[in-house]
Amino acid sequence: MENSREANTQDVVVRTVDVAKQYGEGEAAVRALNGVTCEIYGGEYLSIMGPSGSGKSTLFNMIGGLDKPSEGSVFVNSVDIAELTARELAFLRCHTIGYIFQTFNLITVRTALENVTLPMLFAGTPPDEAEERGMELLDLVGLGHRYHHRPTELSGGQQQRVAIARSLANHPRIILADEPTGNLDLKTGQEIIDLLRLLNRDQNVTIISATHDHKMLDVSDRIFHIRDGKLAKIETKEEAIASGHAAA
Repeated sequence: MENSREANTQDVVVRTVDVAKQYGEGEAAVRALNGVTCEIYGGEYLSIMGPSGSGKSTLFNMIGGLDKPSEGSVFVNSVDIAELTARELAFLRCHTIGYIFQTFNLITVRTALENVTLPMLFAGTPPDEAEERGMELLDLVGLGHRYHHRPTELSGGQQQRVAIARSLANHPRIILADEPTGNLDLKTGQEIIDLLRLLNRDQNVTIISATHDHKMLDVSDRIFHIRDGKLAKIETKEEAIASGHAAA
């Protein structure tokens, strides 16, 4: 079933209310976000776009609980994450949110399978069960045959596929992808975009991507445009194509 905003209006998985973030004090203060209010729906593919310094990455980090707002609130599954204890926040990150990073962030001395199973082991999954699911996830991203290889023995695209498999380890409802194609060539980047969209559709996982890659817009249900710390515009894919923002 095609994802759409209309299909998910009753299922808000992330909500921000007047979120602001300031770094430093006095004349040296930098206001990275300035009153961002938005809703993200379950099962949608959302891209956050903006130039360097716009506040795009700051908003991304707020949504993922990787940073705290100076003002305002961030709700994940209706829970204000600023009110969570360190242990509760760690549980949320482990079980509700999966992370994909531009630099892959794989442990170089571990095999692909070990990288994928580590989040499960940290969550208390029995080793045999974690290994079985790890192999299933590597098969899902097309790397079941490379399970015993370490990151240095894999291409950039293969490393990102391992990172995607790892992000799915604990059945997250949300996946945050930070510039997932940033270190990849055009062809491999497109393969990663297509894979994320496939997972989004088949598993109904909400994908939130911070990206400069205009090819990402072609698979996005909506696009948040961040400018000068504000949510300047929200577009659907169709609106982005009509305005010429999406890739040809």
